[in-house]
Amino acid sequence: MMRIKLDENLPVALSSRMRELGHDADTVAEERLVGSNDETLWRAAQADERFFITQDLGFSDARRYPAGSHFGILVLRLGNLRMIEIVERVAELFQTESVEQWARCCVVATQSKVRVTRPQ
Repeated sequence: MMRIKLDENLPVALSSRMRELGHDADTVAEERLVGSNDETLWRAAQADERFFITQDLGFSDARRYPAGSHFGILVLRLGNLRMIEIVERVAELFQTESVEQWARCCVVATQSKVRVTRPQ
């Protein structure tokens, strides 16, 4: 079970799907943080010790968010998928990958690949 925070740029249905898969998922919207800057969202995720999932490519900057310095990030680079397709791709990742090993890692996922940067 992972503790997850979902960014506002993800479908609302993703939180329900993650809970169905046994994870403790909360959202930026549930915490009334919609419209907050990245630093505020980041601090909230870290304060709650949550793995952060976003489509914001700024969070893939390894210089700013180096692996090992946080509870983990999954940056989705899925292009122009429909909301339901995003939910299904993330659910697929959480069912087929060893996501528990992503703690403290920087993960970037596309429609066909997953790149994991582990702490050094």
